[in-house]
Amino acid sequence: MTTLLYVLATIVLLIVFLAIIAPKTYDVSRAIEIDTSNERIFPYLKYLEKQREWSPWAKKDPDMETKLIGTDGAVGAVSYWNGNKAVGEGEQELTKIMEGKRVESELRFLKPWKSESDCYIDLEEITQGKNKVTWGFTGKNKFPFTIMMLFMNMDKMIGKDFEEGLEMLKAKLES
Repeated sequence: MTTLLYVLATIVLLIVFLAIIAPKTYDVSRAIEIDTSNERIFPYLKYLEKQREWSPWAKKDPDMETKLIGTDGAVGAVSYWNGNKAVGEGEQELTKIMEGKRVESELRFLKPWKSESDCYIDLEEITQGKNKVTWGFTGKNKFPFTIMMLFMNMDKMIGKDFEEGLEMLKAKLES
């Protein structure tokens, strides 16, 4: 009986220790330079329907169910999706738009597991006709996912998708 208590206490202490040292937040972003005007790029960042044209997840499931609620390109617009295992189910709500500069949204994932993240897309003019687009998202890891993040790298998991999406946006706008 005493041995069992020591084993249980050790397991509990290990879980507490891992929870303490585990990352509590994440921040993943990628950037790309695009040779075209700010005016040409920004609609592809602001409008949820236009974002689908360069979304790596739309490519992973071209048959996913989508629905737009509200006025596209305006704060409060929501894009809902339900797709295969690669894309899951969730919604994106536009929360802030700084015309020509930044779009912020809240991502709410429903499946395969519930989570929320803040997403942003920044547009910065480098020179006349050349712009830098930075796409990223941030969030908080909740227990027990904090412990899982010790063994998973959010940057490696999502970063590739951001790179693919930005490359598709660049190709679309520079063609």
